[in-house]
Amino acid sequence: MPVANPAAVAKETLNDNSATNKDGIYAVLRNRNFLYYLIGRFTLALGQQMLTVAVGWELYERTHSALSLGLVGLTQMVPMFLMTLPAGHWADNHDRKKIMLWMVLLLAMASLGLAVISAWQLPAAWVYACLFLIGSARTFLWPASSSFLPQLVPRHLFSRAVAWNSGAFQLSSVAGPAVGGLLITFTGHAVSVYLVNAATAATCLLLLCLVRYQRIALPKENMTATSLMTGFRFVFANRIILGTITLDLFAVLLGGATALLPVYAKDILHAGPSGLGFLQAALPIGSLVSALYMAHRPPLQKAGRDLLWAVAVFGLATIGFGISTSLGWSLAMLFICGVADNVSVVVRHTLVQILTPDEKRGRVSAVNSLFIGTSNELGGFESGVVANWFGPIFSVVSGGAGTVFVVLAVAWLWPEIRRFGRLDTV
Repeated sequence: MPVANPAAVAKETLNDNSATNKDGIYAVLRNRNFLYYLIGRFTLALGQQMLTVAVGWELYERTHSALSLGLVGLTQMVPMFLMTLPAGHWADNHDRKKIMLWMVLLLAMASLGLAVISAWQLPAAWVYACLFLIGSARTFLWPASSSFLPQLVPRHLFSRAVAWNSGAFQLSSVAGPAVGGLLITFTGHAVSVYLVNAATAATCLLLLCLVRYQRIALPKENMTATSLMTGFRFVFANRIILGTITLDLFAVLLGGATALLPVYAKDILHAGPSGLGFLQAALPIGSLVSALYMAHRPPLQKAGRDLLWAVAVFGLATIGFGISTSLGWSLAMLFICGVADNVSVVVRHTLVQILTPDEKRGRVSAVNSLFIGTSNELGGFESGVVANWFGPIFSVVSGGAGTVFVVLAVAWLWPEIRRFGRLDTV
């Protein structure tokens, strides 16, 4: 991407800083390429959320085994561990748009494969083979997509682009499971969901084809151990990125209350299946509201301080949920968790992309996704183990308290985060 004129960038930033009207707020949406990217990402995520519901429903219907559901997550995690570093290398050494197109095409083909398997009632092993392909495609798609976004929008609008992007994902997280469940209810099988998911992937593919951008042809690096570790070396050398990733990693690891929602719905809140549905929707709804609010506000003035406060609020709200015996109070606490979590996501993602040179963005994004993806899975495991030994309330409350402690530790160990200012003037 050509280097912009510094004077022009300064003028653009000044105009954005002073913009309080609708033109300033929606400036990023007038970027046609970003709009294509945003709508494409939403449609793809919507289909993937529907697919998650359909796969779980069908496998349990066919096997009546909880282990079969556990293998769904494991099957998709294996390619993440095996391929994340090569995926980051490819994102930095090949055309990111082409990588995205091929991976979205692979997602569409895998979904069509699931439709055939479901219609013909082929062995469940074929379902896991398709899930492995889906996990592999997602592993390569994440670093390419994350490092592609900064090439579409000016730097001073990037934090707003991240907020809109986060909002699109959270909306898909709320709508996707509901739409997928309704389709299964009306049709009686999962084939329709798989076909719709393939159609959403095809829509995303078309929209990505319409995105236009200028790519700088950088010298390609051979895939060596040294090259693969570039992302790790950069993260550990940049104190702000290391601190923010560490903060998010341990907050997710310790604050994994969502893994115990079925226990709370049945045994503590006595809310039943419908209550569980409300509980599962509360956190993404809070994230969606937060994303839309941040997209309509000027960039954060003290992003580092706001990040620390957001994670602290996440921990306190987790404690509030843990001690709750009221469905209404529990929903409110999960909603607050979602609001705070989105602030953390926007700040972390903006900092990781803006502070990383373009030639390393793919590998750094891959490291980021590996840390966060791992902490999500391990967080659920940690919550389950502690709940098994000490009870669900102790598990959730201690996790929230641990999150608050991590905030204090990060604020002390990385004072640069406390002092960090505006996201749009990095």
